[in-house]
Amino acid sequence: MLQILYVGLGGFLGAISRFLTAKYTTNFLGTFPIGTLFVNVTGSFVLAFISYLVIFGKNISPDARSFITVGFIGAYTTMSTFSFETMRYLDQGEYGYFALNLLLNVGLCFLGIALGRYCALLLS
Repeated sequence: MLQILYVGLGGFLGAISRFLTAKYTTNFLGTFPIGTLFVNVTGSFVLAFISYLVIFGKNISPDARSFITVGFIGAYTTMSTFSFETMRYLDQGEYGYFALNLLLNVGLCFLGIALGRYCALLLS
């Protein structure tokens, strides 16, 4: 039961963080959804960092892992928003933005995973 509360609290904080990030980055690069890109990349990094720390032998309690990975990161990352925004570019015939958004989100999120893994390996 306590683990559910940790997930809920993490989700609450992740959702607020995602909202604030989107709010303050919306017009940073015109119509390009930089906030979505930012949360996807940083969320990928944090998820990989925590997960690989555990894989590499660090003892992180199940409650802390659930709070961060399932709760916070689960609410913070925005793959559904990314998918919707990308499809809208396709619907509107904005093929350059469609490709850019797709490639940057997938490529940089993969980089976030790789960097999170590397940082966790350094600490292990």
